[in-house]
Amino acid sequence: MRATYACSRALTSEAKIDYFGEAGRIRTDLLYRVEVPSRLRFDVVSKFGATLSTLTADGREFSLLDLRAHQLLHGPANACNLARFTHVPVPPTALVQLLRGEAPVLVHSEGAASIAWESGKYVVRIDSTRGAREEIHLAPSPADFSKPFSQQNVRVTYVGVSQLGVELYRAELVGHKPSKMALPRVDPDGIDPPEPPSGPECRAEVPGRVHLEVPDGNQDVILENLEVIQNPPAVAGVFQIEAPSGVVVRSSPCAD
Repeated sequence: MRATYACSRALTSEAKIDYFGEAGRIRTDLLYRVEVPSRLRFDVVSKFGATLSTLTADGREFSLLDLRAHQLLHGPANACNLARFTHVPVPPTALVQLLRGEAPVLVHSEGAASIAWESGKYVVRIDSTRGAREEIHLAPSPADFSKPFSQQNVRVTYVGVSQLGVELYRAELVGHKPSKMALPRVDPDGIDPPEPPSGPECRAEVPGRVHLEVPDGNQDVILENLEVIQNPPAVAGVFQIEAPSGVVVRSSPCAD
């Protein structure tokens, strides 16, 4: 799995996001960018192209700008704060991995993980060092199905995490297809040299749809990718937000 996605350092995509929960159903357009290990940016846009809200996490700080409420929240980049936007308590590192098509792996001791071939897929089960359990489903890519396992590219199709018998979240990944590689960014004025991609050549398969669910809290989020670009050129400051004029800045000390 890690070898399959080793070339994917960052990606960006246009997407549709569907949320089902206490507020009913909310469906909107989304632009996002993620970068390993834990940097991300989500921009929710209206059907007219106006930005409604922006979330960023740079590995340390979380920011959520809600232009409709004229409010900017700042706090630690953790699962609790990220859930203010996604409604699913998934840490930034795990969300970056899932959107890239890779499964986050809980910290565990030697001998605390198993793998078995079940119904056409590999099933990995892990008991973590913190009382959590994880199950990961890996399906060989159709073109690699008959190859030795060490030569197979794999698709992550399911990740489930529970703790003390309570299911924290589950993720289903479907519709995998090869992604596009970013081109260098060219200065339209021809003054600065072209900005190269932020990583090596990469066309790793990315899920067309990521379905995140919190069964205990009745929260349900579906993200559908429209076009994924691998390793886009770096953009300075893209993972931070400066407070616009007239916006109230508040602290969000939410702790995991």
